[in-house]
Amino acid sequence: MRIALTGLWLALLSGCGFQFAGSRPLPAVLDSIYVDVEVPYRVSEPPLETALRARLSQRGAEVATRADQAETQLRLWDLVERRETLSLGPDGKALEYRLVISVRYEVRRAGKLLLPADTLSVSRDYSFQPNRILAKEAEEAQLREFLQGEMAELLLLRLEVGLRETPPEPANVVPLVPVPAPAG
Repeated sequence: MRIALTGLWLALLSGCGFQFAGSRPLPAVLDSIYVDVEVPYRVSEPPLETALRARLSQRGAEVATRADQAETQLRLWDLVERRETLSLGPDGKALEYRLVISVRYEVRRAGKLLLPADTLSVSRDYSFQPNRILAKEAEEAQLREFLQGEMAELLLLRLEVGLRETPPEPANVVPLVPVPAPAG
């Protein structure tokens, strides 16, 4: 009985178009992509870039290591991480913070702008206890990593929606309505 109910539930979910996160097909224009992250004083690959490359690869995209190897370029810049104080205790020390990560992005294909520049931001609030500094620093590091992954997922969603209406360039265009030949 339990197996039958599970099978029925899965059939209903698949019938309504439900898909697990990260299992949706990418738009065709993202099949071959180069991710360009502009970060001043770059020492290593930013976690957002790592998460984005991993998610693109998992979903079947060929992620190029150089711009000339891909037809589509995703450009990211102004990657900013900041911590805002939300509340103070009676002694004037911070009790709550908000971690905010934002980035600007655009998508180009063959030099043509497909998605104009836009900004994406994610944030999370967390509490801080001065007597547990090491634990809270570790929690903040985990939160940063989580937010970078969430930002990569949200960025892919924005790209999917923004590029959904962008069909691949057709080789031969066949009119739907026959066009009469000119008389003469």
